[in-house]
Amino acid sequence: MPTLLSEKIRRLRKEKGLTLEQLGELTGSSKSYIWALENQNPPRPSAEKIQKIAEVLGVTGEFLLDQDQETPERGDMDLAFFRKYQKMPEDTKRKLQQLIDVWGEEDKK
Repeated sequence: MPTLLSEKIRRLRKEKGLTLEQLGELTGSSKSYIWALENQNPPRPSAEKIQKIAEVLGVTGEFLLDQDQETPERGDMDLAFFRKYQKMPEDTKRKLQQLIDVWGEEDKK
């Protein structure tokens, strides 16, 4: 019987259109490891692995491990984006800031 963690990983992976192999590659894991996370009970991932998977899936590790929350809230996704943003190169951050400034100007019209 899959756990809530297993279900979250499978559902979010499919929503992102990722195969087991693709999620494995993006997280430095094997396809069989991701399959085991989604199908074995209980899955036993390391905290580091949970964090990598969460980053790729656009949520926080805290959300993946939360046993009471089935779907991510806006704040979970914002926090995941902010963590991802913090790791971006300065040039990428500057480009994102420029895009946000342009969108902000368009919203004022």
